[in-house]
Amino acid sequence: MPVQLQIVPLQPGLYFVATPIGAARDITLRALDILASADVIAAEDTRTARHLMRIHGISAGDRPMIPYHDHNGAEMRPRLIRMIAEGKSVAYASEAGTPLVADPGYQLAREVIGAGLPVISAPGPSAVLAALTVSGLPTDRFLFAGFPPTAKGARKKWLAELAEIPATLVLYESPKRVQGLLGDLVQCFGAERQAAVCRELTKRFEEVSRGSLAELVEAYEGRSVKGEIVVLVDRAPVRTADAASMTAALRAALRQKSVKDAAADVAEALGLPKRRVYQAALELEKEE
Repeated sequence: MPVQLQIVPLQPGLYFVATPIGAARDITLRALDILASADVIAAEDTRTARHLMRIHGISAGDRPMIPYHDHNGAEMRPRLIRMIAEGKSVAYASEAGTPLVADPGYQLAREVIGAGLPVISAPGPSAVLAALTVSGLPTDRFLFAGFPPTAKGARKKWLAELAEIPATLVLYESPKRVQGLLGDLVQCFGAERQAAVCRELTKRFEEVSRGSLAELVEAYEGRSVKGEIVVLVDRAPVRTADAASMTAALRAALRQKSVKDAAADVAEALGLPKRRVYQAALELEKEE
């Protein structure tokens, strides 16, 4: 049966509306209500927004449909803010997914907030979260890093800065560059780091490839890749120093520092429990 839209006057403000990343039915009822009720519809691509609304039986009618994207943002922000200040509700939808997440909207949000006007979220689809749920990688801590630099040197420097972060990394990449990215990940993160490549999530040809970075390089070598890509990489492994390394580090530190300071420095440097290192430092101090 058709969705019963709740078309009601909305409070003035900017409404960020998450839209499907593939399957058109992956949209919330509240998002549809807002798109049906807002005084103004702003969109990264108004054609995509009209098509989505048409699928769900929503007519723009005589409401303004305003394009807002990276190329016209500086020009359009004052107009949208003025509309909100005049008492209008403005719904903004990016082309797919949640606005501001590798999509336009950040500067608009900042300026609306700076003007003392409301910003409201209508949460929903996100390629980041969809990829995390199917990746098989830890989700208790993750970092969305967006798109890597396109130049190889800049990309490798960028990846090196991320290599030791203790969180699952989520990256977007274009299909024509994913093979190069996987190769650089092996060089910067090591061949055995676990990872996943998610392609065309929620769409007909959805594919999730899991394994070590070396295995994924092999799986994608020579392939003609199409579609939207999300690459996820497991967190850096915890490095555990052995007793000999701890003792050597403590001996060197104790030549220059107190037991307390030496133990604190070594514990932090080697990632070891402070109490354990402090007890070892006390024993070494007694031996001296």
